[in-house]
Amino acid sequence: MLTRPLPEDSGDILSALGAVRSRVKNKEPLIHHITNYVVANDSANAMLAVGALPVMAISTNEVEEMVSQAQALVINLGTPTTSLIESAVKAGQAANAHSLPVVLDPVGAGATRYRTDNALRVLREVRIGILRANTGEMASLLGHCSRMRGVEAGGKYHNVAELTIQASLTFGCVSVSTGAIDYVSDGKAMAMIHNGHPLLKRVTGAGCMVSSLCAAFAAVENDVFIASTAALAFFGIVAEKAALLGKGPGTFRSALFDTMFSLEESDFFKSLRVEVKNI
Repeated sequence: MLTRPLPEDSGDILSALGAVRSRVKNKEPLIHHITNYVVANDSANAMLAVGALPVMAISTNEVEEMVSQAQALVINLGTPTTSLIESAVKAGQAANAHSLPVVLDPVGAGATRYRTDNALRVLREVRIGILRANTGEMASLLGHCSRMRGVEAGGKYHNVAELTIQASLTFGCVSVSTGAIDYVSDGKAMAMIHNGHPLLKRVTGAGCMVSSLCAAFAAVENDVFIASTAALAFFGIVAEKAALLGKGPGTFRSALFDTMFSLEESDFFKSLRVEVKNI
């Protein structure tokens, strides 16, 4: 395992990763979601399981006021409509005005031009702190050939690390590419998270829950690279432990919430499999 030092007084990176979830539970940040109707319930339950507070306000009549009360914003484009995109931009700009972390999940970018264009619009008009996408979505946003099948990435991408770094540098944010191995980059460092389980592919909204976790963790950790890496590692470990309890997708889904709620910091450190290196 490789580690990189954090800035002075920040301590060791591994200790920092383990501490983030505890701060979420202690501070109970309010996480505003502009999200899709397929995953709203699971995203809300994931927030409650880790100790954060979810709110799903999408009307343009209230998003600015709601953002002013929140500690982070998730913009999830899984079921895009004209009104949802307008709400996303309005909420994102309000979050920027309040210096709140904003997570963009460009669900299905590359599947249709409409989805890709709207995701790029949000990236242009809102200052995004974390871009969380699968490899097909991220490749599409960067103008590469897409292999999307609906909202799922098809095929294999051989340079996911380079893709993740390119996204970070292009969009000026921390980029997170999720897959069999999860990659996180801020353009200066790269984290590779090896935790996770194949059953995550059988549960709708697993990636969306990760985006929500990134927001909750960024709400209490100013270093968004650390927050994102901690969120991905936490969810990967949760999936591994939930798979031991579940017998299939249904019981696995329930076990995810139970394990998110009960995972101890000591269990996190015992199971953590992450590499971090400077680029």
